[in-house]
Amino acid sequence: MLNEPVDPDVDLHVPVPRKAAWRGQGPVVAVVSLGGAIGASARYGAGLLWPTATGAFPWTTLVVNAIGCAVIGVFMVVISDMWAAHRLVRPFFGTGVLGGFTTFSTYAVDIRNLIEEGHPRTALGYLALTACVALASVWTAAHLTRRAVRGRHQ
Repeated sequence: MLNEPVDPDVDLHVPVPRKAAWRGQGPVVAVVSLGGAIGASARYGAGLLWPTATGAFPWTTLVVNAIGCAVIGVFMVVISDMWAAHRLVRPFFGTGVLGGFTTFSTYAVDIRNLIEEGHPRTALGYLALTACVALASVWTAAHLTRRAVRGRHQ
């Protein structure tokens, strides 16, 4: 392998342009991080305002996920159908803020905790209900937003 011929079109003295790739992705990583911190802080605040007792149904996490998914539905319609957003808006708000706010990692921990605390039926109900509510929220919000947009343009 060391004695293989070198491609004559490759200049071994020219460094690979890695900084250029980072410059393109650096702002995206920064806005996702900033948005994620904002969204996660809002989610944490909701948990402090409406804490879930040990063994109780985690309503706060369910409601946070439903609200976040509904906002995702509205946001995607707005930036896809109505507004030519700056290239960093979607990563900041969609991936960062809403990704940090909707809390499917906490959802998984809630399920594990319910099982460990002896509430497997509640955990199973929560598992199914959250998935259904999240999908229904995003679809309903996107559908209603599209209808509202069409109504404004007619």
